[in-house]
Amino acid sequence: MTVDTRLAKAFGLEEDAWQRHANPWSVYTRIPIPSLLAGAIWSRHRLGWWSVVPVGLVGAWTAINPRAFPPPRSLDHWASRGVLGETCWARRDEEPVPVRHRVAPNVLAGVSAVGVPFIVRGLAVRNGWMVAFGLAVETAAKTWFIDRMALLYDDVTPAGSAAGPPPPTDTPQR
Repeated sequence: MTVDTRLAKAFGLEEDAWQRHANPWSVYTRIPIPSLLAGAIWSRHRLGWWSVVPVGLVGAWTAINPRAFPPPRSLDHWASRGVLGETCWARRDEEPVPVRHRVAPNVLAGVSAVGVPFIVRGLAVRNGWMVAFGLAVETAAKTWFIDRMALLYDDVTPAGSAAGPPPPTDTPQR
């Protein structure tokens, strides 16, 4: 079992939850979470102990976000394909992924992780530029990771499946 699979199970992402998380609204409202969390932690100097309120709100949104939206009506969205590609990536031990998709996700996850120490150190010493740099690295790598997962999903999804183009109709074109 991969680390990704264990994390998904820890967050309660089973089949139905993955479908709900594939809603583009879920993806696009999840991308700013690291920045919101950094802002909530940054507020500790102004709010004191009250800063646990915004930190708690961001934490709660992080937990409920994957299940907060209905499954998408269409899987034609980049974000939907990216999330469903993550399910393929998480099951790579059971169903191997194409060779061209085996390196980039690990590299991008590593690059994303490189930004985290800058965020943590910047928050500790209140250096906004350091926090911004760390967030830029983390967000860029995570977004690129989602893009690679969308490509993976496109490669492993059979043609004519639910994610493919709609079937032609027999109605005449006007």
